[in-house]
Amino acid sequence: MKSSLWNGSLWLAWRQQRVLVGIGAVLMAAAAAIAAYSRSGMLDDLRSGQFDHCGPGPIFCARPDTGTPLMLDIEPLNYLGALNIALPVIIGVFWGVPLLGRDRELGTHRMVLAQGVSRGQWFASRFALAAVTTVALSSLLAGVFSWWWRPAADRSYGLFWYETTALSGSGPRVVAAALFGLAAGALLGLLARRVLEAMSLTLLVTGATTLLLEWTHKTRLLVPPHTYSSAGSIPKLPMDEKWSAGHYGLITASGRHDSVTNCPYPSGAELRECMAERGYVARFYEANPAGDYWAFQWTDTAVLGGLAVLLTVVTVLLLRRRV
Repeated sequence: MKSSLWNGSLWLAWRQQRVLVGIGAVLMAAAAAIAAYSRSGMLDDLRSGQFDHCGPGPIFCARPDTGTPLMLDIEPLNYLGALNIALPVIIGVFWGVPLLGRDRELGTHRMVLAQGVSRGQWFASRFALAAVTTVALSSLLAGVFSWWWRPAADRSYGLFWYETTALSGSGPRVVAAALFGLAAGALLGLLARRVLEAMSLTLLVTGATTLLLEWTHKTRLLVPPHTYSSAGSIPKLPMDEKWSAGHYGLITASGRHDSVTNCPYPSGAELRECMAERGYVARFYEANPAGDYWAFQWTDTAVLGGLAVLLTVVTVLLLRRRV
């Protein structure tokens, strides 16, 4: 009897969510098709030889004859990255909220519970289907982005790892963010009296969380930069694929770090004279190396995944009071 009730609950969850599952499948197919077409064009451009003289690093590569910058067409790739960043908002508002909120607003959950289905089964059947689909969709979208991005990754004519669409629109972070959006929408759909009210609150919460994490990237709050130094007035180590924190300066013999404005000369005799006069023995800058891509990824994944688990637990604990 319990098995039949559980199967019936899953069947009902499928009927209620099959349109959203279908939309997700269509979105995934469209993204994969666009990625395949655009990536093919990107590879053709790279094979043409026009980028062969371009070196790595953030300095733009220019055409030898005209001096104009040479860039691959990465705009469609950036659009996919932006979509991946927006997934927690989209999934939270349009999938998470109606998961419980629609039945509660219409009162149809009472009919389901009257058939002997427990509150836990009612929630679990809906949330499990939504969560599995969310993981599948977000994983595939993140994978398509990484596959498409790889030929242009960390090149002067492509997209560097620390740019917003690459850092936040790829990797396991995308999956954790999507699950966070689903959990936030489900909880707010349970708490709010109306679906539209819950949608507005979910938009606010997921949007604010996304922006807050972007702020932690810019400020390096969770992943501190490394310090790179060079003795005397020797030119600083090349930036290459590093993400500059914007902090440059001078180091005294005692190890104190001062602002670069104390000796605002790029190089040459004036810089050497200023450093000798003020007692500076080295120069430094702060930046995150390319390997920190994974530090950012796993930090965001832990934060967003932890929030998703927490919100889901709170939803389960509140089921008896709110349903």
